[in-house]
Amino acid sequence: MVYLNFTNLDSETQERLLSVSKEDVESRSGTELLQFAETHDKDYDTLLEEEAMRNLYSYDFVFNM
Repeated sequence: MVYLNFTNLDSETQERLLSVSKEDVESRSGTELLQFAETHDKDYDTLLEEEAMRNLYSYDFVFNM
């Protein structure tokens, strides 16, 4: 098995995983992020992307070869 982190993946794979992570974060805590963005006058999309990146770095990517 090969263990990689997010930065070891190619850019196409990173973009695909980032979009999946955004959907995951939005489904789990989208309303809380939106409320936080409105309360603190922040950009929702920026917050979503930051949370999606944090979410990705919590994953372990394992590939069987």
